[in-house]
Amino acid sequence: MKISSKQRAYLKGLAMELAPVLQLGKGGLTPEFTASVDQVLEARELVKLGVLQNCAEDPKEVAQTLAERTRASVVQVIGRKIVLYRPKRESRPKIELPK
Repeated sequence: MKISSKQRAYLKGLAMELAPVLQLGKGGLTPEFTASVDQVLEARELVKLGVLQNCAEDPKEVAQTLAERTRASVVQVIGRKIVLYRPKRESRPKIELPK
């Protein structure tokens, strides 16, 4: 899903108040972790993830891989924090993006 720079800025503002919901550790990016991210995206639409110090993977690569696997958009990657966005599939989205 493509989002504009204006929409990305809006989502970054919303994400500032969020705490990381899931944390990626030394186990790396497993199918189970990807499934968890998918479930959280469906419930919340906007999710912040943490990449722990003991994870050998690069946070930017993790963000891209997760976005591809969950059909989400990478909002931002700052340090070891990742923010992903995907509107709800089943019902009306909770977050109204600016046009």
